[in-house]
Amino acid sequence: MNSQGPQQQMITEAAAEWAVRLHAGALSEEAQAQLEQWLAADERHAPALRFAEQTWAALGELALESRPTPHRQRMAEAGTVPMTRRRRPLRWVGRAAVLSLVLAVGWVSGPTALLQMQADYRTGAGELRTVQLDDGSSVELDAASAISIDYDSNERRISLLAGSAVFDVAPMDDAETRPFVVQSAGGRTKALGTQFVVGREDRDQAWVGVLQHSVAVSLQSQPAQGSAQQILEEGQSARYSAKGGVQKLPGFDLSAATSWRRGVLIFDRQPLAQVIEQLNRYRPGQIVLANRALASRQVSGVFRLEMLDSALQTLTQELHVKRVELAGVSLIY
Repeated sequence: MNSQGPQQQMITEAAAEWAVRLHAGALSEEAQAQLEQWLAADERHAPALRFAEQTWAALGELALESRPTPHRQRMAEAGTVPMTRRRRPLRWVGRAAVLSLVLAVGWVSGPTALLQMQADYRTGAGELRTVQLDDGSSVELDAASAISIDYDSNERRISLLAGSAVFDVAPMDDAETRPFVVQSAGGRTKALGTQFVVGREDRDQAWVGVLQHSVAVSLQSQPAQGSAQQILEEGQSARYSAKGGVQKLPGFDLSAATSWRRGVLIFDRQPLAQVIEQLNRYRPGQIVLANRALASRQVSGVFRLEMLDSALQTLTQELHVKRVELAGVSLIY
């Protein structure tokens, strides 16, 4: 499942592209109109572009590394400094660097600061944590996840703010009459049994899987299309959003989606872009796919959480792709 979310990733990539075009020179009237239309389409576009432009400026000479300075060119022509092949991989970095650092720094540090204020419990990259709640329930937090807890006299309510978590619910009885509800991305999952998992994909979309018994999934408002509620039985999963409603996922591999509980990540013919998003949740630094043409390449494998660096090396070798390390950012192209 996505760590940043497909919608936010599209915004990030579009902002990086616009920053590069603005840096290259004045836009044509048509391009300027397109930019203004893009900025007006979503309130998140303007701050994303501002950060991308700031990041580009901070990169300094990196964007020009592939171009020899006049001084270096004269030295090369005189034979004093050979123009080595070492710089060839950086020829595309000027264009990709904005995207790299936007993904690796801006949209990581910003949401993290907000989560620190909102969350009662959260985990960092590669951190797994089990939280025991006052009613006897427990929550297993996946890496890069966060929850807030709001128990009152009417219900035991938890908000999943980021990532995914497995909820092992203390059942209702004579002493505990409050229903257990997890809300996230505009939806609610009500426990009708004991154990289920919820994963937040972005602001407007999440998925639910039932490990034991059943749950009732509902949207807080009527969706544009599809059902507003579904009952899921043990082994079933669903994805919900305001656009598509609650949709069951008959082929969803719930065991693989929760494999982090067993210390591994399992990928079965998943697109490379999704695999990278998952790996970013479990290792320090950030992996950035700088070549979009590689995004749909399929990946299968089982990676141990404590060996993800070697897994990344194996992955690049098996797919015959290249990797460049830049200050904690791994660029794959």
